[in-house]
Amino acid sequence: MGKRTYLYKKHLNANAKIIDFAGWDMPINYGSQIEEHHFVRKSAGVFDVSHMTIVDVSGRDSKNYLQYLLSNDVGKLVDRGQALYSAMLNHDGYILDDLIVYRMSFGFRVVVNCATREKDLRWMIQNTDGFRVSVQEKPKLAILAVNGPDSIQRFCEAVAGPIAEEAQKLQSFRGQELDACFIARTGYTGEQGLEVILPEEDAPEFWDKFLKAGIKPVGLGARDTLRLEAGMNLYGQDMDETTSPLSANMDHTIAYTPAEREFIGKPALIAHKALYDAGEANELKGLVLESRGILRAGQTLITDQGEGVVTSGGFSPTLKHSIALARIPSNSKTCKVDLRGTPTPVRIVKPNFVRFGKKIFE
Repeated sequence: MGKRTYLYKKHLNANAKIIDFAGWDMPINYGSQIEEHHFVRKSAGVFDVSHMTIVDVSGRDSKNYLQYLLSNDVGKLVDRGQALYSAMLNHDGYILDDLIVYRMSFGFRVVVNCATREKDLRWMIQNTDGFRVSVQEKPKLAILAVNGPDSIQRFCEAVAGPIAEEAQKLQSFRGQELDACFIARTGYTGEQGLEVILPEEDAPEFWDKFLKAGIKPVGLGARDTLRLEAGMNLYGQDMDETTSPLSANMDHTIAYTPAEREFIGKPALIAHKALYDAGEANELKGLVLESRGILRAGQTLITDQGEGVVTSGGFSPTLKHSIALARIPSNSKTCKVDLRGTPTPVRIVKPNFVRFGKKIFE
């Protein structure tokens, strides 16, 4: 038996199929992964993502500590509730994890992946030397994500009161603290939506309210196809400790300026960038297969510049054909995938496919 979120019984009551996910018993679907995917694209769905790891960072040096720990510049987070996507790198400039960091009244809140929990916490503690900072995991907090074109309207219908009032005001990548509850306009599906972080004992009440408001429960299966359509990386597949952010379409998570700011991995990243700028490194691109067949992680690719590999792939319920993220040599113009021994042409596109329910590549 794996670890279970506070909503485990709710999942069983909703006829969820439970699987092991990084040591957690989590719902993969509630009957039909395809239907759940479409519901998020067309209306609103709720995900239990309480398996994610929440870490609160406070103390006099909390900002300086995160400036050193993360590749992005937390100095951009001026107002409470602002959010920033960043990478946490090792000294070789490779990705230990990707994460969201929020500016909070007490300092900062960092949300990292569950599969990297032990490694991340160990790294964060190891690098507190010289900083007056407190790093505290918050395992008694739950996270519910409501995504889809109707998500904000239905979220507000479900919760009403001050939480609904604040939710209607929020802009993208902004959050708001409300007593024990924190809501934010962040997500992992390519749709508008809200994430709510709250005490785990309050999660079942919120879950019931969401379902009563017509928000459908959605499992991790649809979450994966949704994030793939949106071109969002999955740690452990599209990047890991052997991957530079420059080879994972994560250039925007790196802040080289101000020049005086030193962060873990910066010298190595500068060396990576020289190779990348010279076209001598691999890059993460999108692939489209509009003929029959399915692109899957691990498949070998042959481009006009050399070999590559599919990092994430599958059938796109929105587009009705297969798509993938793939790491291939820079400046590749043509690409073929080995499908059961047959070299099959695929189209190279920007590494994102669907936003707000619409196709966005050419």
